[in-house]
Amino acid sequence: MSMDITELMREVKARPGFAEHVGMMMMHNGVVRAWSRADHAPVVAMKVTPDRERMAAICREMEQRPGIFAAVARAAEGILHPGEDVLLFVVAGDLRENVKAAYAEMLDRLKAESCVKQEFFE
Repeated sequence: MSMDITELMREVKARPGFAEHVGMMMMHNGVVRAWSRADHAPVVAMKVTPDRERMAAICREMEQRPGIFAAVARAAEGILHPGEDVLLFVVAGDLRENVKAAYAEMLDRLKAESCVKQEFFE
C-alpha cells in the first residue's frame, strides 16, 4: 500500500464522475512528531496499528454525506520514526462547506477509532 499523497489524489481524480461532482479536495498528511503531544518528551519511534476495516467503514460513512464524492484513507503500519508519514487521507466533494465538515469529522474519527499509536522515548 502506497503512502504517497499525490498518488492518493490521482486515485480520487481517476474515479468516473470526478469532474462533474468535485469542486474541492482536502488532503491530510500526518507525520510522526519528534516530541510527545502530552508532555513534549522526545519521541524516537512510534508503533502504529491501524484497523483498516474501521478506516474503510468511516470512509464509506463520509461518502454518504451530502456533497461528498470520495473519502479515501491510508495508514502506515509498524515502527515509524519522526518525519515519516502515518496517516494520509483525501476528502473530495462539491462545495467547501460540505468538504470542510466531512474532513474535520473524518480526521477526528480516523484518529480516535481506527489507529492505535504507541510512542517510544529516548
